[in-house]
Amino acid sequence: MSYVPRTRFARWLNARLPLPAVLHKTMTAPTPRNLNWMWVWGMVLLFCLLLQVVTGLVLAMHYTPQVDLAFDSVERIMRDVNGGFFLRYLHANGASLFFFAIYLHIARGIFYGSHKPPREVTWLIGMTMFVLLMTTAFTGYVLPWGQMSYWAATVITGLFAAVPWIGDSLHAWVLGGPSVGNATLNRFFVLHFMLPFVAVALALLHIWSFHSTGNSNPSGVEPRRDPEGFARDTLPFWPYFVVKDLLALAVVLAAFFALTALAPNLLGHAENYVPANPLVTPDHIQPEWYFLPFYAILRAFTADLWLVQAVSFVTFGQVDATLMGALAMFGAMAVLLALPWLDRSPARSGRYRPWFRGVFALLVADFLLLMWCGAQPATSVVAALSLTGTAIWFAIFLIALPLLPRFEKVESLPATIEAAE
Repeated sequence: MSYVPRTRFARWLNARLPLPAVLHKTMTAPTPRNLNWMWVWGMVLLFCLLLQVVTGLVLAMHYTPQVDLAFDSVERIMRDVNGGFFLRYLHANGASLFFFAIYLHIARGIFYGSHKPPREVTWLIGMTMFVLLMTTAFTGYVLPWGQMSYWAATVITGLFAAVPWIGDSLHAWVLGGPSVGNATLNRFFVLHFMLPFVAVALALLHIWSFHSTGNSNPSGVEPRRDPEGFARDTLPFWPYFVVKDLLALAVVLAAFFALTALAPNLLGHAENYVPANPLVTPDHIQPEWYFLPFYAILRAFTADLWLVQAVSFVTFGQVDATLMGALAMFGAMAVLLALPWLDRSPARSGRYRPWFRGVFALLVADFLLLMWCGAQPATSVVAALSLTGTAIWFAIFLIALPLLPRFEKVESLPATIEAAE
């Protein structure tokens, strides 16, 4: 149904800036009628992005990005700014909700084949947002300038020093000096303030992209259309799916606000309430929970590992354990970006792929294993488990998914969405 302006002002505005027509097209977009509850995480993510931008703007008004004042300015926000403690807890726990929803959103996309043609660009935009938000979250984690903040910045920026030949210069350029200090904190503050607006632009592009190609759906079957052009397997986005998404958002927010009000530091670390001290290293440096799987991959490569020693020997010492860990960590994200070209099965949905369901279950279990390893102190056992989890992660994406279509017998696919219900 096309948009028809009903008032004089609406006709005037639509002739000059067709924003009402765009909104109408978005809200009435034909949406597959069989979308299940795993499709509500997009609405949760949109809310989280807006929450983080709004609370971040207010917090930035009271924050001082200077190493001697940063920790005290955060404490002032907590104690002296009206509602400051609640805003900060909303912002900190909002990041956790953000990544909880992101991981479920990605898992849904992998299982139901949301990365497959014609939606590759939608997937690439979404995964670019994921990497961007990981960067944003890390720069934000440094800003309180507690012990965990300082040493997390030291560890992660130290990865740049491992780059052959240009490592020292690159490391100094990132830090703004020879070590983590005032210039580093200022740079991270600017990035943390700027990147969310880039994420908003990518989110709008992401929404435009999937509205152009249409939503994927649990059956993986494209909606059929009758001769008149009206979708027979779809419903308008408004009111059916908007109401469903808002109901799910209300349930999620009830749990989120309960956590924020009753246990705001449950997902944090007590060490970060101690001012940063370059002379005292914490017994166990542990990032936020949503970084843990990739942190485990980073730590999986140790200097005494035979693979590291062999690569170091072949490269005349230019590639060490730190660089291999960094390459593996970024590679673990890169294979997610490349998923549309790694998973070439003609069937989109995992509902009709029996072997894929087993591989997907292994992927989820491996992700949880890596998350556990990332939270543990660095011991030989944890290093071995982390290395095993890393090997499984890459084997799934680089070996299992490309080879599955050759051997997997796909179950009979439904002819239409209606037949799949």
